[in-house]
Amino acid sequence: MVKTLPQHWTIPLLENGDKLSLYEFERRYNAMPNLKKAELIEGIVYIMPAALRFRSHGQPHGWILTWLGTYEAATLGVALGVEPTVRLDLDNEPQPDAVLIINPEAGGQARLSEDDYIEGAPELIVEIAASSVAIDLHAKKQAYRRNGVKEYIVWQVLDQKLTWFYLEQGEYLELATDSNGILRSQIFPGLWLGVAELLAGNMQSVLTVLQTGLQSPEHAAFVQGLEPFA
Repeated sequence: MVKTLPQHWTIPLLENGDKLSLYEFERRYNAMPNLKKAELIEGIVYIMPAALRFRSHGQPHGWILTWLGTYEAATLGVALGVEPTVRLDLDNEPQPDAVLIINPEAGGQARLSEDDYIEGAPELIVEIAASSVAIDLHAKKQAYRRNGVKEYIVWQVLDQKLTWFYLEQGEYLELATDSNGILRSQIFPGLWLGVAELLAGNMQSVLTVLQTGLQSPEHAAFVQGLEPFA
């Protein structure tokens, strides 16, 4: 009689630093249902800690989701995702803290696979990083740029710094604030961010700035263009 080995004996576990293909990464990840979060970045496996600190990640993450969720609610044809698996290419499968996409039916550049994963580059990705030494500003940034993520926000919480990159001729440039200290998305009209207010944790002011953007003519034109596909 031939004995069948349990699956966890036949499929190796994911380990930090493993060099894997996308297929092998997913095969091992799917065999570890208790693993909360792992990413494949430039062919290297990164396993994220299960415990997250409140002030340096959990709360800032919540603020970003409130900001993006308010925009999504007012903008038919776009979709917000929280830590979704993104199949960028054969060497990269991250789980960004947040993504905002234009729905594929409305001409968005990402698509949803048959098994309900994002494939391709979301229009906007947000990562919450502890500091400038985090992977988010190095290997991930390189992978996002190369795959055509049009806008990339990195919030370095401990450094009290937020950087908003936009893609220009294959390179990431830093988006500058206007005279009022507001960052305005080039891809999502009306998505305005009061940086100083966000860094200070003044969400009421952050949402006031966003509401001003949502009432702008450019946002109205954007929504009108998406409505037939919403």
